[in-house]
Amino acid sequence: MKAPLYLVLATLFWSGNFVVGQAAVASMSPLDLTFWRWTLAALPLLALAHVVEKPDWRAVLRRWPVLLLLSALGMSGYTLLLYGALGFTSAVNASLITAANPALIVVLAVLFLGERTTRLGWLGIGLGLLGVLLVLTQGRLERILSLSINTGELLMIGAILVWGCYTIIARRLALPPIAATAVQVAMASVTLAPLALAFHARLPDTPAEAWSLAYIAVFPSLGAYLFWNLALRTTPPGTAGNYLNLMVVFTAAITVALGTALTVVQILGGILVIAGVLLTGLRGQPRALPLTAAPATASSASPARQDDGGSTARRAATSARAAASEPRSGHATDT
Repeated sequence: MKAPLYLVLATLFWSGNFVVGQAAVASMSPLDLTFWRWTLAALPLLALAHVVEKPDWRAVLRRWPVLLLLSALGMSGYTLLLYGALGFTSAVNASLITAANPALIVVLAVLFLGERTTRLGWLGIGLGLLGVLLVLTQGRLERILSLSINTGELLMIGAILVWGCYTIIARRLALPPIAATAVQVAMASVTLAPLALAFHARLPDTPAEAWSLAYIAVFPSLGAYLFWNLALRTTPPGTAGNYLNLMVVFTAAITVALGTALTVVQILGGILVIAGVLLTGLRGQPRALPLTAAPATASSASPARQDDGGSTARRAATSARAAASEPRSGHATDT
C-alpha cells in the first residue's frame, strides 16, 4: 500500500522542481543552481545509497568512464539546459515538453538499439509530438515554418534530447540505481567546480533564494530518488513508469494554485502528450520474442531492474522508455 504513495511523492517532488526552478532562475544563474544542487546532494546521496543498497563500491567505480559520461549528460547537461529554459518559458510548458521524452526514447531505441514498436506505438509518438508542437507554437503550427519558437522551449528540446541519449546509454548499466546516481552526482559536482569558480557561482543571498535551493537539493535530488527506488521493490517497473505522467498534472496544478491560469492550448497539448505516452508505453510495444533478452538499466534515468529476459525483460525495457523526467536524474527523470 505504501508503494503508490511513494511514487506519487516522487513525481510530486520532481514536478516542484519545474516551478521552484522557474522562480529561482529569476535571481540565480543556471550554473549556480546546477552546481550547488549537486554539491549539496552528493554526500547525502552517497550515504543514502550505502544504507539502502549496500553496494560494492569498487565494482561501481570500475565503471567510472560510462558514469562520467552519464554525469556530463544527465546531471550537468540536462540540468543546465532545464534551468536555462525556465528563464525563458513557463514551468507548465517545460513539463509538457519533458512529457514527450518517453516517445523520444522509443524513437532513439528504434534507431540505435534496433528495438521495435507497433503501429499503435507510432500513433502514440505522433500524438505526443503533435501535443508538443501545439505548445511550442502556441496553437499556430505555421510558426514552425518561420522558426519563431521561444528560446526557452528550444532549450527544453535540447534538454530532452540530452536526456534521451542519457537514458539510452544508461539502459545497459547494470548497477544499483541509487549508487549509480550518487556517483554521477558527485562527479557532476567535481567537474562543474572549475566552471563555478571561473564564473563566480554564488550561494543564495536572500531567504527566498535559500529556500528555493534547499527545496531543489532536498526534495527532487534526495527524496524523489529514495521514494522512487523504495517503490520499485514491490512495484513492476512498467507500472511505476506510468506514474511519471503525473508530472504534467502536478506542475499544472501547482502553477494554477500559485495564480497562473492555463491556456486552452496548454490543456489540449497536455492531453495529447499524455495520451501519446500512454499509447506508447501501455499498448504500443510488441510482445517479447522467446529467448530475447532486453537490457535493463539500474541507473537513475530508468528505474528498471536487471531481469532474466523474455517478457519480464521487455517490460523492464518499456519502463526505461517511460522514465523520462528528472527524471530522474531521476529520473527516473530528474526532472
